[in-house]
Amino acid sequence: MSAEATTFIVKRTNLHDGRFVTTTLDAPAGGALLKIDRFALTANNITYAAMGEAMKYWNFFPAPEAGYGVIPVWGFGTVIETQADGLSAGDRFYGYFPFGSHLAVGPVRISGQGFTDLAGHRQAMAGVYNNYTSTTADALYRSSNEAEQVLLRPLFTTSFVIDDFLADNSYFGAKAVLLTSASSKTAYGAAYFLKKREQIEVIGLTSRSNVDYVTGLGCYDRVVVYDDIGQISNDLPVTLVDMAGNATVRASIHHHFRDSLKYDCAVGATNWDADRSGAGAPLPGPKTEMFFAPTVIAKRIGLQGPKAFGEALAAAWHEFSECACNPKKPWIRVVAGKGRSDAERLYHQTLEGKTKPLDGIVLSL
Repeated sequence: MSAEATTFIVKRTNLHDGRFVTTTLDAPAGGALLKIDRFALTANNITYAAMGEAMKYWNFFPAPEAGYGVIPVWGFGTVIETQADGLSAGDRFYGYFPFGSHLAVGPVRISGQGFTDLAGHRQAMAGVYNNYTSTTADALYRSSNEAEQVLLRPLFTTSFVIDDFLADNSYFGAKAVLLTSASSKTAYGAAYFLKKREQIEVIGLTSRSNVDYVTGLGCYDRVVVYDDIGQISNDLPVTLVDMAGNATVRASIHHHFRDSLKYDCAVGATNWDADRSGAGAPLPGPKTEMFFAPTVIAKRIGLQGPKAFGEALAAAWHEFSECACNPKKPWIRVVAGKGRSDAERLYHQTLEGKTKPLDGIVLSL
């Protein structure tokens, strides 16, 4: 069986230049072909694109045209053709997919839990991105909230290990954690768990337009507008968890807190198109350290074992999702898009920062 695969490609040097291409896709020898059922499109995916060169995100799903890239997304896919022992047509998996309609994989380590894609071009990257989890054996899976899962789950895992990483390092001696882009899913997921520990003040930094939303979440002890960072006492020992990637905001934090800034942890780039003219300039206080979730996950699995880590993650996920998806006061509202026109329109809205923090985009092609 061959499939007519539709894939969205973007110019690596200009993320506004994007379009769909169509190719014929077959399952490789001994491999399988999956139809991508649904996937999330969030600021996290824009971060993948903005950091595509530096973090090798473009390598996961090579684009068919030079100079272009395929943005990775998280979602669910169904096997429609297989030559692999242990996989059957109709099997469904959660995992890392291209922004498109189909994915061909070379599965290995196939079990009732899922499989790993052995495609050669993926092997140099972190293995966590190459694993596909069967919905029938997934402790995090619930058929009733698939859309919320593709929106929150990959970001939640990062949030979960940010909390773990900071606690494991005693918050680097800080009394408060500053989270930029506090309305982002990764930030409020981390804030949710940090606040539960009651050992550290959790301060959300956000734009003035998002203050009401961020305050309403209830997972921050304080919500501060970026322009008001100077009103926080500069002798308060703080650790910065930066989701925004805005050089101006980072500089203002460093210059305000100076030696009171104990650690600067760079996680994302929700402000991917912000002015970076000052990026790289020497700043007072600690140097910026990149946070890479797969490294922390691998360390934790090494210490706890995969079973214990998986159980802890699943328990935390169900607790968090019950709060975030509470129908009486949801932290996220699903916005479903279907087909190319919806996907292009919603991609550009996300790229340009025109989506509301409450809205979560879920696409199918």
